[in-house]
Amino acid sequence: MSVQKALFAAGCFWGVQYYFDEVPGVVKTTVGYTGGHTENPTYDQVSGHTTGHAEATLIEFDPEKVSYKTLLMQFFRMHDPTQLNRQGPDIGDSYRSAIFYFDEEQHKEAVQVRNATQAEIDKPIVTQIERAGPFYKAEEYHQRYHEKNGGSCSF
Repeated sequence: MSVQKALFAAGCFWGVQYYFDEVPGVVKTTVGYTGGHTENPTYDQVSGHTTGHAEATLIEFDPEKVSYKTLLMQFFRMHDPTQLNRQGPDIGDSYRSAIFYFDEEQHKEAVQVRNATQAEIDKPIVTQIERAGPFYKAEEYHQRYHEKNGGSCSF
């Protein structure tokens, strides 16, 4: 099996991970931090909004079972891409909407799906699309948090 990666930020990473774990063809998800300037950040640092990192979910998927385009469409359905630096009650740049692409094909598809989604809604989409940089795995207690605790994304 050939596995590819996708990396999305859509607010609290607990819910994003839970959502993508339910998508057939997704073989593994990991929550962590990306898109900032601090190496090996902690949750406390990221939630302090000084690292530039977003809470993100790294998705490993089988392209024979689910396409990157399908994951992008799911990404836009699972959150409000018109909210700048927030999702619901979670506020700050660490909760921003972002697609971190790994190659030019992913970049092209991300722009196409964003534009198609924009054509369907009235408010402007603020989702950032940028090349993936280092991804730092979050602390173990964040991994599969929703399943372990059955709760919401707010502390």
